Amino acid sequence: MMELSRRKLLVAAGAAAAVVPAAHAAQDPSLSDNVPKKWDRTVKLLIVGAGGAGLTAAVSAAQNGLTDTLILEKMAYIGGNTAISGGGMNAVDPARQKPQGIEDSIENHYEQTLKGGDYRANPALVKELVENAPETVTWLESIGMKFKDKVYQVYGSLYPRGHAPLGSLGQDYIKVLVDQCKKYGIPIEKQARVVRIIRETPLKGKVLGVEYEKGGKLITVRATKAVVVAAGGFGANKKMRALHDPRLADLTTTNHPGATGDLLPLMVDVGADLTGMDFIQCNPGCPPGRTHRVPLHQGGRFIIVDRNGKRFIREDERRDVIRDAVLIQPKATAWGILDQTRFDMINQGQKDAAYKGLETGDAWKADTIEELAQKMGLPPAALKATVDEFNAGVKAGKDKLGKFQRNLFPIEKPPFWGAYVGMSVHHTMGGVVINTAAEVIDRRGEVIPNLYAAGEVTGGIHGANRLGGNAIADCLTFGRLVGKEIAEKKACMIDAQSESGPDVAIWIIVSSLTCVLGRYFG
Repeated sequence: MMELSRRKLLVAAGAAAAVVPAAHAAQDPSLSDNVPKKWDRTVKLLIVGAGGAGLTAAVSAAQNGLTDTLILEKMAYIGGNTAISGGGMNAVDPARQKPQGIEDSIENHYEQTLKGGDYRANPALVKELVENAPETVTWLESIGMKFKDKVYQVYGSLYPRGHAPLGSLGQDYIKVLVDQCKKYGIPIEKQARVVRIIRETPLKGKVLGVEYEKGGKLITVRATKAVVVAAGGFGANKKMRALHDPRLADLTTTNHPGATGDLLPLMVDVGADLTGMDFIQCNPGCPPGRTHRVPLHQGGRFIIVDRNGKRFIREDERRDVIRDAVLIQPKATAWGILDQTRFDMINQGQKDAAYKGLETGDAWKADTIEELAQKMGLPPAALKATVDEFNAGVKAGKDKLGKFQRNLFPIEKPPFWGAYVGMSVHHTMGGVVINTAAEVIDRRGEVIPNLYAAGEVTGGIHGANRLGGNAIADCLTFGRLVGKEIAEKKACMIDAQSESGPDVAIWIIVSSLTCVLGRYFG
């Protein structure tokens, strides 16, 4: 047995004793007037946001032994942007890719993500994403998620590694995750809007919990282990996005109405740093003045033309490049075209949007390209010449604008489909700074204790441009990892804010001494 030296024992005891004043100080309300003298509720883990990242964090924590969790959602529904997304999830997957003749690797995904974001992303976060995304796919399948057998190249993804939900769109993820929350008895409180994050002092100490508003009442919740913010981005907040990119002030958005970035200023209030707030992505959507979106672009199996019926951009380019090319068109409007074969390949949710578009005047269908052009208000002869030229390039295996051969599909089987291609704000790459453990970092580069963030509320993962299919991978991978991280994290001290008395002080000394001795000798 190891013999403890007198010097080491004294050092360890001194270190343990040093924590006692801090513990008692945390009980002193004078430290910060914003800390409640009495909390309305107490849980171990509090999650803000019931979208893909928040639900995944809750389920992952529960699987690792932490079930005392509360999820707060400000909307009357759950799912966030994940539920209404196309659902494509990037991950290297040899079991699916190799039978399709696709060679891929973690290194390839890493390099494409960094390069696709103009090397403005944090390489450590990118590495964490691409290395763990494959396991996230496996994990999702283990809890009931079903994907199509073949991967595909998501619009703007640059490579075929997208996993498509077997059902329809991103709602599939939410259904599976909600079932798991029910299994573990994790409550999701809707219409609960967080208005304040509570820290021991405004810019120092642990994050203790939050205050939220529900039914006109303010309620405080203590989180003894951690607060995870997974409240999404700010794509639906016109004022916030215009502050960082004035071009986007009046655009529509593909986001759900609750994606207003409410938690960003609240995290800044407790010291969080922000990054990349002007990195805002758009996707094909409603042109100015329209309200219904027809997402025929999914999978890159379409062509985009201008009002003269001519192609002007490679359809499998980076999303920011396509965005800028469309925004400079007259009235920031273009048109997308595909044939029935390609239409049959999109998800049912996307088909339903197209059928509705036939009624709203946002989509068209015709038996010939010339008839389609007339319905869309484009020059019939010019559009027919464009389609013929494109089809010739498909046959030759070489596209005039450089579209990848793997994405060259002819437009030849009637009926032919067309829809507006405007630009809608789709994803905000900026947000709070985090480290690879998803801990929120303050403006001095230090961890804010007990505060974590995952999903679109974070910045630094995608850089200046997000690859299509990387958002679902980001939300679900970091959600899974942060839930596991918090559940497995062992605290050396009990919650001094909620306990008091001499017995507790003695327990703190013994517990802290044990922890310090463990660091010295264990």
